[in-house]
Amino acid sequence: MSLTLLQSLSLPGDPAKANEDAFGHDAHAAVVIDGATPLGEGLMPGPSDAAWLAQFGVRRLMTHLREGDGARKALRATLADAQKSFEVLRRHPPEDMWQTPCASMMLAVETGSASPEHPAHKPRAEPTSAGSQNPQGRGGSQIELLWFGDCAALIKEGEAAITVVGETFDMRAHEADRAAQMAKDKKLSPTSGLSRPEFLGALRTSRNNINSGSNWLFSPDPRAASHVARRVMKIAPGSALLLATDGFWALASDYGVYGVDGLMAAALDKGLAALGQQLRAIEALDQGGDKFPRFKTSDDATALLLKVV
Repeated sequence: MSLTLLQSLSLPGDPAKANEDAFGHDAHAAVVIDGATPLGEGLMPGPSDAAWLAQFGVRRLMTHLREGDGARKALRATLADAQKSFEVLRRHPPEDMWQTPCASMMLAVETGSASPEHPAHKPRAEPTSAGSQNPQGRGGSQIELLWFGDCAALIKEGEAAITVVGETFDMRAHEADRAAQMAKDKKLSPTSGLSRPEFLGALRTSRNNINSGSNWLFSPDPRAASHVARRVMKIAPGSALLLATDGFWALASDYGVYGVDGLMAAALDKGLAALGQQLRAIEALDQGGDKFPRFKTSDDATALLLKVV
């Protein structure tokens, strides 16, 4: 089995700022990473600590996977790489957890016919062309999915119901309620911005809970690999996978334009570019967040549409 990329989309929430999403793919794996918006001055060189972590994470994950690591081993090695780079390049150690870059992630890895715990990966070649196929996987194979935070995946197998992997829809509903309540309490527009002093205190307090208890994210901390959510499932040839960050899922989770079945159908029929235009048009008509409460008028939105062959 192999994964063929049909389409990709990655839109910055603000064209004047860094896109803090990143994605990668080859014939055996695909990943999207959504860096959490910084809540203050960054510690790393470059325009955004979140963009650094997302881009670094994608590069190192794909490298470790191509070298033959299984999904969780590749994740742990990537987080260790990020920790080393963060400690070397940062201007000074973080004083509070909210200063440490973190991200959501959805990773899908084809594991062949091996057991979930011991996937029979072989060292990978460089990414293959979109038309390449794996003759060994034609009868169906296993796919391992790992995720943090509010990135998610939809999987469509024939006429079966769409499989949703991840907690995006519950988490986005909670985020909308929080934005609406905080805006009401402070008598501000919800989309006034995460940097408003009226919002920052509560947001930083919440971010300080990252990587403790059950609240773990992709970050420069190898311990997070032990807390990643995981699912292994059999998947048939011809199936479609849609991996995306929460900014893209807003079409369903926040704005209610589509259900999950409709969103997958629209991705396959209309294409991701058309959905990106629809997303931004909705947000442009509700710039203050009065109809759809949220902390930013537009979030970075990234999606990968793949087919199993």
